[in-house]
Amino acid sequence: MLGATATAAAAVTGCSRVAARAGDIQLAAKAGRARLLSDSTVSTAVFGYGGQVPGRELRLRQGDRLRVSVKNELQEETTVHWHGIRLPNAMDGVPHLTQKPIKPGETFLYDFVAPDAGTYWYHPHHNSSQQVGRGLYGPLIVEEAEPIKVDRDITWLLGDWRLLEDGQISDDFGNMHDSMHAGRVGNTITINGRAPQPLAVRTGERVRLRLINAANARIFGLKFAGHSPKIVALDGQPVTPHEPSGSVLVGPAMRVDLIIDMVGDPSLKFAVEDTFYKGLEYTLTTLEYGPNPLRQALLTTPIALPPNRIAEPHLRAATRHEITFSGGMGGGMGMMGGGMMGGGMGMMGGMSWAINGVSATSHTHEPMLTFARGKTVVLNLNNDTAWWHPIHLHGHSFRVISRNGKPTAHREWQDTVLMPPRETAEIAFVADNPGDWMFHCHVLEHQAAGMMANLRVA
Repeated sequence: MLGATATAAAAVTGCSRVAARAGDIQLAAKAGRARLLSDSTVSTAVFGYGGQVPGRELRLRQGDRLRVSVKNELQEETTVHWHGIRLPNAMDGVPHLTQKPIKPGETFLYDFVAPDAGTYWYHPHHNSSQQVGRGLYGPLIVEEAEPIKVDRDITWLLGDWRLLEDGQISDDFGNMHDSMHAGRVGNTITINGRAPQPLAVRTGERVRLRLINAANARIFGLKFAGHSPKIVALDGQPVTPHEPSGSVLVGPAMRVDLIIDMVGDPSLKFAVEDTFYKGLEYTLTTLEYGPNPLRQALLTTPIALPPNRIAEPHLRAATRHEITFSGGMGGGMGMMGGGMMGGGMGMMGGMSWAINGVSATSHTHEPMLTFARGKTVVLNLNNDTAWWHPIHLHGHSFRVISRNGKPTAHREWQDTVLMPPRETAEIAFVADNPGDWMFHCHVLEHQAAGMMANLRVA
């Protein structure tokens, strides 16, 4: 189904939007139907905010207050996590840790100020592998007070679905193979809940393209043929504008903001390819140029985004902690007496992953580490597994200061760091947001199978 979804001919324009600053927002988590395939006669049963996939795009200005009343019209409990936002702990949307789950028929009010401009998204943190895997997510855009000059600001929310031949979602959530390997990688890709369709552009146009990966497990590695996109933000946070080394890598839950100057000649077409999985490369979509240029010369205005006000870590005064991620197939696991065991942990009770040797069985447990409020923390992350892991910290952004012992070129701020197999990363942040915060792999099957912990700021 993957190839079949990339051949439609209409232009991708973006998600449906609502101006959050115009008043309070009401969202309903509910079952619905969506046309995920290029075959318009097939509709798929999904979960969605308002019954649609993705949920509507919420936009507000930096420093605005957002009030979202979420009604649960599903037949199971849910919550909403505002991924990447440095918000008060009680608004973080983690069931039993920061709030009681929203029961069917109940409503919960999320009320917070968005301190940082950037690209974010919202999704459930209860039964998240299934609920996200069924489409329950949406984009949240916090605009700069003075945005950079572009001709269009476009959101691509990348979705990944495991569909059966009849176009319905496979119900094999949480199976052992997914849990112990790469997670639930699907067979159908969507952009903004639709089969990928060409993006109509004009010669001389400048586009800000916001990429959000809402997939349970799929990693995207995008190449824009004939173009030189500049990365200007990662996980919502500005970074020194630069071209990617290779493809534009977007792991699960991660966001990448690109500035793309349309340098092609009128009426030409250029492929956007996903090349991450070797031997499984495919054309995600195309850039299709119209016959009439927008302008003869490219814009020369600055593309660097203004920095957000995040406390700078003081490395000399930092407390340092070693964090090791272990487990999974090829990660010291083995068969013993019909159960999956290895390294002091195993598949007993469905657990196959661990952080510092501990497999978490729920969102609520004693914190793995406690930090004094206002202190700088450095975490030395070690991926001692055969699989990729996007590691996400709630309530904070951190600087990625080294990889495999070498300083990073841009010391980028992120909230989700993508770790290749057997590699290390060093992250630093000021623990200035009090509360118990989740720290977990955002391959949702890995999280559900034990790769999560809580960090306390007190």
